[in-house]
Amino acid sequence: MTGNVVSRRYAKALFAIGAAKGEAEQAKYGEQLVALGQSMTDVPEAMGFFRNPSFSAEEKKAVLNQLVEKMSVDPMVKNFCDLLADKGRVEILPAIASDYKAMMDAVSGVVTGELITVGELSDERKSAIQSNLEKQAGKKLELSFATDKDILGGIVLKVGDKVMDASLKAQLQILKENIKRGE
Repeated sequence: MTGNVVSRRYAKALFAIGAAKGEAEQAKYGEQLVALGQSMTDVPEAMGFFRNPSFSAEEKKAVLNQLVEKMSVDPMVKNFCDLLADKGRVEILPAIASDYKAMMDAVSGVVTGELITVGELSDERKSAIQSNLEKQAGKKLELSFATDKDILGGIVLKVGDKVMDASLKAQLQILKENIKRGE
């Protein structure tokens, strides 16, 4: 919980700086943060290094600076990363990137969601479902698709903090509860 509060504060600070510089800069900061966060989470050893308290802030800063230089990010994002290293918060960079992206999505009216099915859907079906959901929501929808054999059939749609469970597993669970209650 504390990590979430801290990451939101850092994301909000950089978001405010980006807003003061303009929408294009704000979006660029977000893209670069997400890329940095993704590169850190893609390599579990890197996250282990940044979480390890036996390494000094200077050592972490040196490694982070190499990563930042390799990705050639904006000087403001580099300074932000240096601040995180100085404060011993480098390990929450992926969470900060996620919070920043959520703020950008909220400003631009983009909603993220996940659709879970039993089997893999074709690309045409995915795009048709996404366009129908976008029409219903009246907003742009970034939809990720996943499969889960445990739902037995149907779909589970998660959009924001809402979940629509139209799976066979959920229907059977409701039926089971009704039978237990004698309905």
